[in-house]
Amino acid sequence: MPSTPSNSVLFIGLMSGTSLDGVDGVLAAFPEDFSGGRIDTLAAAYVPFPAALRIDLMALQTTGENEIHREALAANVLARHYADCVAQLLKQADVAPGAVCAIGVHGQTIRHRPESGYTRQTGNPALLAELTGIDVVADLRSRDIAAGGQGAPLVPAFHQALFADIDETRVVVNIGGIGNISILEKGLDGHVIGFDTGPGNVLMDTWIAQHLGKDYDADGAWAASGVVIPALLDMLRAEPFFALAPPKSTGRDLFHQAWLAARVSSFPDAEAADVQATLAVFTASTLADAIVRHATGAKAVYVCGGGAYNSHLMRQLQRELTARAQEASVQSTDALGVSPNHVEALAFAWLAHRFTERRPGNLPAVTGARGLRILGALYPA
Repeated sequence: MPSTPSNSVLFIGLMSGTSLDGVDGVLAAFPEDFSGGRIDTLAAAYVPFPAALRIDLMALQTTGENEIHREALAANVLARHYADCVAQLLKQADVAPGAVCAIGVHGQTIRHRPESGYTRQTGNPALLAELTGIDVVADLRSRDIAAGGQGAPLVPAFHQALFADIDETRVVVNIGGIGNISILEKGLDGHVIGFDTGPGNVLMDTWIAQHLGKDYDADGAWAASGVVIPALLDMLRAEPFFALAPPKSTGRDLFHQAWLAARVSSFPDAEAADVQATLAVFTASTLADAIVRHATGAKAVYVCGGGAYNSHLMRQLQRELTARAQEASVQSTDALGVSPNHVEALAFAWLAHRFTERRPGNLPAVTGARGLRILGALYPA
């Protein structure tokens, strides 16, 4: 990892997403006058969640007995895993806690209901501040929702700061549990479009866990072994969410095991591998639809998130774009100098930086908020 650049300020970003696999963390160095461009990653770490925590967090996605108590206990466990990740980052970079301005932590989404005026991310940031001795900036979505927005996606504003180009319109695709895109129009002040496109890995992960007991389909090998079921694909794509115009966001509140089971039940003789193959094309096709509809003519698509490491899914996305006559190359954000599994954690370090600078972190054109807002709440060390 690089040494700390001079005239820089340090922030940590922590992200645990819809896949519920663990927490990604980065220690990032921002130039003191940072407004966009390069951010140095000094350390990166990943802390997997134990099976018990994953089960508890999954259970909190729906209502259940004594869920307030269960949520509080899960938040405490989660905070300790976040603290472990922070400790690893500091050790890697040989940095003292006092040298870090703040931790930006997303928390774990357990409900996302912007149509009802709320979103909930758990994680006990007060305990994280206590355990690490570093200021924590959390609750990064609710201010946007209070201003009439979706509270998501938040990463397009960061993608603009990090990846926008004067000469090239770029599409940045994040394939985590949920898929989302940022369309960064070329120019110094290029327009940004961003929204959730639908499932990323969440349904594929759910299906392989149910049938093979694995957390995810490594490199898409199981999906690649199957054959797409066209009628099932059509049924999946008929979900009304896909016809909605942005701003829009989604999550496990819509795309969950019961949603999938209700549709697969119409195909009782389907081979499990064929369903997985169909789910991979489902993710790729809905992403391609969004790109073609909103970024006609874009030649460059850069993928981040866990999906960037699924070569089968990447090939499917390229094929779906080609089938729609979109002449765009699909590659990971490695091509832009940022590891795909660091992008989202860096985004939350950036949001913490924006908060401490008292600068807005949302894009109203993306989330639908009434205006720019400073996002987050501070838990001092």
